[in-house]
Amino acid sequence: MENLSKTAKIYHYTILTLVFLFLALPILASFLYSISSSWSVSVFPDSFTLKWYKMLINDERFILSLLRSLFVCISALVLCFVLLFPLVLACNLYLKKLKSFVNFLILMPFAVPPIVSCVGLLELYSQSLGGSAYILIFAYFTLALPFVYRALENSLSTINLNEILASNAILGGSLIGAVFKLILPSIKKGVLVAFFLSFSFLLAEFLYANILVGAAYESLQVYLHNIKNQSGHYSSALLMAYFLLIFISTFLAILIKDK
Repeated sequence: MENLSKTAKIYHYTILTLVFLFLALPILASFLYSISSSWSVSVFPDSFTLKWYKMLINDERFILSLLRSLFVCISALVLCFVLLFPLVLACNLYLKKLKSFVNFLILMPFAVPPIVSCVGLLELYSQSLGGSAYILIFAYFTLALPFVYRALENSLSTINLNEILASNAILGGSLIGAVFKLILPSIKKGVLVAFFLSFSFLLAEFLYANILVGAAYESLQVYLHNIKNQSGHYSSALLMAYFLLIFISTFLAILIKDK
């Protein structure tokens, strides 16, 4: 930025300001609508109130949908990390020739359109897992695979695994001990960043949740969709609470990354 001319700086900040306003104004309008008692006469709300947020907090259906979403997203990510970490570790230590094949395999979920995946999952598991949290957990597992794998791969590539394990063996330590005491603490930042970013991505996912489970296991995304034709003020309050969760998760990922 120091090497830019005055004209270039003005252009740069103008573009950034316009992009920020483009993204922020709809959120600001939704927030104002969520704290207004009515907004139909003038450009600004007639009066302000917090009753929509009070209704939201006291709504048992909202609380249950929030807990369901948290359960599904966290379960999918925990399953993803537990299964992928041994694979990535083995590929970096013993099976380096398979890394290119694993990279290709992990990216396969991106090659299949979401609607095709949903139809295929319903055809396979409608009689056993259909309408339950488990089919959504496994679907979210495949969605998070590329993000978690790349985060683990990048984190492990920053440390010298062979040197760490050799030093551990000289001191009489076991492989399991080295994993939990040396390797995992060394990549903790990368793991946490991947977790929070993937969590915010999964929490915002709607297509799989709506098609695979719908009202049978009403998650936060589906609940927001189902009440869209009710009070606009209440829907805006729910939208702001939804946005706040995603913002907190993304903010934590950025905060951890910058430390």
